[in-house]
Amino acid sequence: MANSMIQLDDLPDEIFMMIFKNMCKIDVLYSLIDVNQRLNTIVYDPIFTNHLILLEHSSDDSINSLTDAILDRFCLQILRKINHKIKRLDLESSSMERILLATNYPILYELSLYNIDLRTFRRCFFDVNQRLNTIVHDPIFTNHLTLLEHFSDDSIHSLTDSMLDQFCLQILPKIKHKIKWLDLESLSMERILLATYYPSLYGLTLYNIDLRTCVHYFFDQNPLTDLFQNQILSLTFNMTVNKNPDKRDLINTIIFQRIIKIFINLQYLNFCPSSIWYSKLSFDSLVKDLSSNLLELHVTVNNFDDCLYLLDGHFNELRKFHVNISDIHSAQLTINNTENLPNLKCFSLYSNVETSAYDELIIPLLHRMINLEELGLYVKICEKNIFVDGHDLKKNIINKLLRLKKIQFYIRSTIGFLNQINLPSNEDIQYTFEDFHDNHIISYVDYFSDTQQGRCHIYSYPYTLCEYYKITNNFPGGLFKCVSKISLYDERPFQHEFFLRIAQSFPFVKKLSLENLKPQNNKKSENSEDHHQILPIIEYPHLTTLDLTEAHLDYIELFLLNTKMRLSNNVYLVVIYQALRKVTEKFKRNATRINGEKLHRLSLLGKYRIPKYVKEYFPHTEILNY
Repeated sequence: MANSMIQLDDLPDEIFMMIFKNMCKIDVLYSLIDVNQRLNTIVYDPIFTNHLILLEHSSDDSINSLTDAILDRFCLQILRKINHKIKRLDLESSSMERILLATNYPILYELSLYNIDLRTFRRCFFDVNQRLNTIVHDPIFTNHLTLLEHFSDDSIHSLTDSMLDQFCLQILPKIKHKIKWLDLESLSMERILLATYYPSLYGLTLYNIDLRTCVHYFFDQNPLTDLFQNQILSLTFNMTVNKNPDKRDLINTIIFQRIIKIFINLQYLNFCPSSIWYSKLSFDSLVKDLSSNLLELHVTVNNFDDCLYLLDGHFNELRKFHVNISDIHSAQLTINNTENLPNLKCFSLYSNVETSAYDELIIPLLHRMINLEELGLYVKICEKNIFVDGHDLKKNIINKLLRLKKIQFYIRSTIGFLNQINLPSNEDIQYTFEDFHDNHIISYVDYFSDTQQGRCHIYSYPYTLCEYYKITNNFPGGLFKCVSKISLYDERPFQHEFFLRIAQSFPFVKKLSLENLKPQNNKKSENSEDHHQILPIIEYPHLTTLDLTEAHLDYIELFLLNTKMRLSNNVYLVVIYQALRKVTEKFKRNATRINGEKLHRLSLLGKYRIPKYVKEYFPHTEILNY
């Protein structure tokens, strides 16, 4: 053991730092502070101390306090040593008071509180404890209030009536002069906004806004009109999904137009970020007098022409523009403005649909942004003869935008390689980024013989998107904490080790789809003589949606065998009926029953009537058939 410690201590600080970065910050601090002076120097780094999450996330997405033993060590020893470095704290209600009173936090400016009930509100916001009362009245906690409830299924609801009574009648009038931003749900927003006068309020985030609410507040004169017109500078606006798809884009666009007209001092607008696929704007029939002094705009539009419309003199003061374009094709183009956009400093373009118009539309638009300083480019490109690589980015973007200081990107390009020779390897692609000294660039290349296609992923790291699609066996790994949706695809089999790597790289994945029709190699059944050589169990603790409609039977079996996969209790599985019937041995197989009973919902494709024995096999599951 002594020799092992000596060898470990021989590692350079950079290696320690790389190891610790991939560990939970709480584990790093709890285990390594005061072990020795060298480790203290490393773990006192702001990477580990700026933002502390002093709570536990359970596999069912519930949030709990740390154990008493861990709390004792933090409150009695650790926090007092690093208090001058802590800027942000995430706390659970049952332990928040103890942590906040454990020491002073001279540079703390942000607090996230979980599981706050009415009793906790009363204790914190009234004079039961004068010191705690002083703390929670600090601007750190009152500048930005979120007066709604987030549920584990990602739904958002108004606070209970009793909580609203406390806030509207007692709390908000006391702290009104400190409140700068409010996050509100539609059912309670008017009551909260009229509860008192907010002299410092300038920002709103509104949730669950339906068409009726829009008409009331944005088309009719109402008690909130004066606030909207004269005070609000920043607005994040989240609509409920319009159930009429034929008129959805038109209604969204009309509401967008009314927001621009009502909020006349608006400088920042984020339109429907939580439902981007149902919040598209289309300006085909919009009147042409739309204009605003907006400085920053985040929107989703139907096509590239809609993006050009917004940049065609309607928002001349715009400095930052973040656009999600549903479809990019040259045939859509009706606006042909080639004038420069000198005011635009920051631009981000995202599109999830493959486009063949990268060179024809996207690159010329970027060239108009002559003073651009920050660029985010997240696109999927097809029908090119060569992959987009570092040489392409330097030639067409970096060398053209002379003021560009920062570029982040994810670009997936697909080519056909029938009869081609000298196809570039991943090493060839990576070599094209040798001059990108300010960026960590990751790439990987696949060639699929069945479809005669090559695919290349290039992206800046850390990765910032919430999804990562078409992951293959060549995936190089890494940590992707922000990703919640992934798809797996290959023409070669996925082995057990691959799924372990995916679990390590995407610890917070919620939605997973798998497309692979090749059987696994060397697959061992649960009755194999080599069963004592147990492989590590795969875990996706936050997984809620699993699509196996294009998966070989082996992968359906892998997800249903509890000896290979540990599922949470709220998974929605989409699968073909006949495939599931084979894997479960006509719904009699005990080995797949444990994970099967954990399914919250099951969609069976290709079966129009659900037999009784299927319902008995999945006793706790809502079964849908198509």
